Amino acid sequence: MRYQISGMHIDIGEALQTHVKDELGAAVSKYAERPTDALVVFSKSGHEFVCEATVHLSTGLTAQARASSPEIYASFDSCCEKMEKQLRRYKRRLKDHHKERTHPVELSGASTYILASKDDYEESEPDTLQPIIIAEMEAKIPSLSPGEAVMQMELAGAQFLVFRNEGKNSVNVVYRRDDGNIGWIDPQ
Repeated sequence: MRYQISGMHIDIGEALQTHVKDELGAAVSKYAERPTDALVVFSKSGHEFVCEATVHLSTGLTAQARASSPEIYASFDSCCEKMEKQLRRYKRRLKDHHKERTHPVELSGASTYILASKDDYEESEPDTLQPIIIAEMEAKIPSLSPGEAVMQMELAGAQFLVFRNEGKNSVNVVYRRDDGNIGWIDPQ
């Protein structure tokens, strides 16, 4: 597994990097067969240290965790526990479905845009009805089953996930509803 360990405006020493590699590697190897890479970022927020970790699995799923504590090692340990809990739930769900993915998830490219809000431009009438594009980025759309899409959305802590449905080869969306349930948009 490849590690990228960095600090935002703080120095990360060799001892902390070794601790992160050992502990995160042990936690991830228990529940994921082939993790590909891990990104761990330390930052400071007020008097607390914040640790954010992202682990990409070969199945295409991504697990994310975040924790804060007055001490940097304690923030990582708490973040690592959260990551381990997510991966344990993910593995349990895979076993519950009695389906293991034998091949990596296909990813297809798509463009994402950030549009200006009403506050970003003058209150006067715009010249055109076209929205003002602030940024354009590349996004990847995974090819998953609806159950895997829900797992990926929950692991990422996202409100929604756009994915290509493996069964129908069409673009679908799963989202978290206001009542706590999961919604699924499957166009005909």
